[in-house]
Amino acid sequence: MKKKITPCLWFDNQAEEAVNFYTSLFINSHIGNISRYGKEGYEVHGQKEGTALTVPFQLSGQKFTALNGGPLFKFNPSISLFVVCETEMEVEYLWKNLSDRGTIMMELNKYEWSEKYGWLNDRFGLSWQISLDRIENTRQKISPAFLFMGEQHARAEEAVRFYTAIFPGSEIKGILKYKEGENEVVGSVKHAQFSLKKQTYMIMGNSMTADFSFNESISFQVFCDIQSEIDYYWEKLSEGGSEGQCGWLKDKYGVSWQIIPVVLAELMSNPEKSGKVMQAFLKMTKFDIAKLLEV
Repeated sequence: MKKKITPCLWFDNQAEEAVNFYTSLFINSHIGNISRYGKEGYEVHGQKEGTALTVPFQLSGQKFTALNGGPLFKFNPSISLFVVCETEMEVEYLWKNLSDRGTIMMELNKYEWSEKYGWLNDRFGLSWQISLDRIENTRQKISPAFLFMGEQHARAEEAVRFYTAIFPGSEIKGILKYKEGENEVVGSVKHAQFSLKKQTYMIMGNSMTADFSFNESISFQVFCDIQSEIDYYWEKLSEGGSEGQCGWLKDKYGVSWQIIPVVLAELMSNPEKSGKVMQAFLKMTKFDIAKLLEV
């Protein structure tokens, strides 16, 4: 089975609570093996021993990771999760539950692109778009959606082509552009749909200024078998961006990625090695598989 890109959601000690909530709403959902913080690295991560570190989970068969990373980063609408529902009952069910104690960005209503659509931020701040549509139009239930606002909006089409050029087997499914009379920059991206590793993504453009932008609250994990894969994705995605710690980087648009060796999960599951492995990778920027295996 080919490795997928996994969206990673950053929480401040609410990862388990959030995952329990999300998996209760979607069919074909479950929680994987939770990894927890140990004593090692406390001076870096500041998390109490035993606190959940990562919580892998699936919603409608699609993989996600929840991370307890502390209070540094907060969700915002620059990246949302676009959910396709094939019945009005499902739209209303998800809207009712996800909007509970959340905030509304666009009221649930009829719009030109959907008979029933709404945009909200849930109780944890995570942004969702709920739309009545057919799964065949997106080929998956839940799709990450990027919002390129303000000066960034002019780079939306560039971003589509940048991402699809990096990942083998990618596809641009369609780019809809603004026309005369839409109170936007004519010819700029209104909505685009593309696939990376056979997973659907969306990009929306809007020239209005906003008080939010891409940050580490949502990142994308790229899992690699060998060092040359890590080197490739690290080089391509960090071009024009910035390198971070522990396999994290930001691309030229400010979107965060994690380039992770597959073997890391195995090493971290070994109670005799996990502490030393964590100490080793906390000192790394790009992951070095050979050094991890030496631990």
